Amino acid sequence: MQPMDGAAVLRAVGESDDVLGPAVDMDWTRQAAHVDWTVAKTVAHIAESLLWYATDMAAGPAELSSMDMTVPFDKSPAELLRTLRTFAVVLARVLDAAEPEDRGWHPFGLPDASGFAGSACDEIVIHTADAAAGLGVDFAPSGDLAEAILRRMFPWAPTDTDPWQTLLWANGRVDLPGRERQSGWRWHCAPLSEWDG
Repeated sequence: MQPMDGAAVLRAVGESDDVLGPAVDMDWTRQAAHVDWTVAKTVAHIAESLLWYATDMAAGPAELSSMDMTVPFDKSPAELLRTLRTFAVVLARVLDAAEPEDRGWHPFGLPDASGFAGSACDEIVIHTADAAAGLGVDFAPSGDLAEAILRRMFPWAPTDTDPWQTLLWANGRVDLPGRERQSGWRWHCAPLSEWDG
């Protein structure tokens, strides 16, 4: 299974780019699925998230609230994707330089490097699916990547269902047979050793 680390972040962005890259000439002002954003704003949000995670990991476990980071979504689709790829590299390098005991800040807990990598990968694949659906193109990440994100970030999720469909369910996007759609969901970004079951 893919470990949750800098390489996973770069892999997730690569899979996103494989789908969104060929769509740069489409209308990115269209509504994305499952969010109140355009496709462009959705991709900008992914990029912002990655830079925030890099900063929060580097800043340590106390919230850093003295800055504001935004990616303007009125840029061209090609430039938005370039920004996303760039911030993925920044995050990957910060995560891969972290010590095992290092922790950062997130409102859902105090992530270690694997927690930030998993959070980033979840942001990337889920919102890529939202953006792709808005453009009318198909997207699904590799099965082992979806499985790795699911097991790291949603350890309570069922293990007897398709990993990608289960990851979509865990993020409140779809129903699973016999299970209600998730609402008010959260992931577990702190180390898995701290999950209380």
